[in-house]
Amino acid sequence: PDGDFDDVAAADVEADVATFRRMVERSRAMAAQTPDLDAVLARRHGKDTTLRWIYLHMIEEYARHNGHADLLRERIDGATGD
Repeated sequence: PDGDFDDVAAADVEADVATFRRMVERSRAMAAQTPDLDAVLARRHGKDTTLRWIYLHMIEEYARHNGHADLLRERIDGATGD
């Protein structure tokens, strides 16, 4: 339920990548149909969710994960961003 990696042995990489690509295309199509960034697309936890909020959230998430990957790489090869 929390997105743990308990069942990775049963993962189907090809199916998972195909699902990811379908979701990316679906998201792009929905964003292309939205008139402006401040259009309310849904309610989330009792608050309006705009396309602007979604884009900012995704940028934040990508930044966090890139930072995590950089920390792992630094542990592996010892190189830093100097």
